[in-house]
Amino acid sequence: MKRIVNFNSFNVFRIEKEIWDIEYHNHNFYELIIIENGKGSHHLNGITFPYQKGDVFLLRPSDAHEFTIQNKTSFIYIKFTEEYIWENLLINKKNELKKILQLLMEDRSFVYESGIKNKSDREHLLQLSRILLYEFSHKNLYNKEIATDLFSTIFTILTRNTMSNATNQKWVSKNLNRIDRILYYINVNFLDADKMKIENLAKEFLLSPNYISIYIKKETGFSIQQHIIQYKIKAAEKLLLQSNYNISEISDKLGFNDVSHFNKIFKTYRSKSPSVFKKENKAI
Repeated sequence: MKRIVNFNSFNVFRIEKEIWDIEYHNHNFYELIIIENGKGSHHLNGITFPYQKGDVFLLRPSDAHEFTIQNKTSFIYIKFTEEYIWENLLINKKNELKKILQLLMEDRSFVYESGIKNKSDREHLLQLSRILLYEFSHKNLYNKEIATDLFSTIFTILTRNTMSNATNQKWVSKNLNRIDRILYYINVNFLDADKMKIENLAKEFLLSPNYISIYIKKETGFSIQQHIIQYKIKAAEKLLLQSNYNISEISDKLGFNDVSHFNKIFKTYRSKSPSVFKKENKAI
């Protein structure tokens, strides 16, 4: 897999493409991708979702992706490093907002969909990104200061949309304790079989392999495996309704043994098969 290396701490530019000609890749930086116009599919970490005008994707260095373009698409890219965020974005934020921004930076959460859901925020962020592009490109007086303020506003709007979900609010509450952090980590990495190994999970949170299983069961009433399965079922629901994958492909992508196993587990948690779930909800 190709790795794109960037030596600038902050960069903003626009790309227009009718055909995507960049191979599947990751980076040595973070990037915010705003869909200015067009539509198609975004292939991210092995999962494919549609994109359209106004969508925003936050990618971390480890995220691998590429696009398939259906209609000619204009992308606005904002590329930045962790050092840039610390020096220009986090330094003046309130503690709670700083914590949320750090979580967005550090974990692979919310990456499989656009980070912007609110219609007004989509329009505002798109306009702000265009102004940011102008300021960054034209090098006028105080352009660096203005660009930094614009980027901070864009990131804060992204954060507001992320936190509009009550579940996400719980994850980054002021008193985020160890069990919250463990569950958050599982939610972010449940598709990574290596990270979900008991010994690696325990190492991540400085606990013994034997104790972490007992601790999670005691605090939540569910085992580690039950939490992983629940997150897989939620991901399966999205794939069933928002992607073109068939049930066999979804089963494979989510790490089930086979289609029969996927059907059985899904029916256990949702009281209906994946095909019935898809048929009923696609019709709504």
